[in-house]
Amino acid sequence: MFGMYDVWKFLLAFFIILPVVTFIHLIGHIFFVKLFGGKGVRIIIGCGAKLYVLRKIEIRKFYFGSGGCEFSYLKFENRLTHSLIFLGGSLFNLLSLLLVNTLVKAKILEASMFWDQFIYFSFYFIFFSLFPMDDPSGLPSDGKAAYLLWKKKMKNKETDDCQYNKD
Repeated sequence: MFGMYDVWKFLLAFFIILPVVTFIHLIGHIFFVKLFGGKGVRIIIGCGAKLYVLRKIEIRKFYFGSGGCEFSYLKFENRLTHSLIFLGGSLFNLLSLLLVNTLVKAKILEASMFWDQFIYFSFYFIFFSLFPMDDPSGLPSDGKAAYLLWKKKMKNKETDDCQYNKD
């Protein structure tokens, strides 16, 4: 039965946990961009009008809705580097959920609904990031982009949440 406590769980999940998981995913992309000499890096949290910009992180009005990252240059550019950039978000989500799960099992973190939802949303991001599909605008998921890249069928190096603005 849905009660008042469930409303608080919903609000916590969608307004706190989901943006954190989104940020971890985007940091995974950016980690590999930076590793391969990327420049012009920007992280966008949410959608809609800009609320504020903190260095290279842009927070949008609907910060809980989605996210993306952009970069404009790579020093090392080949199929392997682009694949790691595409898959880096899911890798960071996987590492973070394994870390949280390990810390909960070791009783370093207290088992709670917060960590359960964190792990749930991390799996959610991994699944839909790797599932080979296009988003409504026609951009591929990270998994489909990596696949197309290795099949030499990818025209531009852009996914539903990672954009290469090559000059």
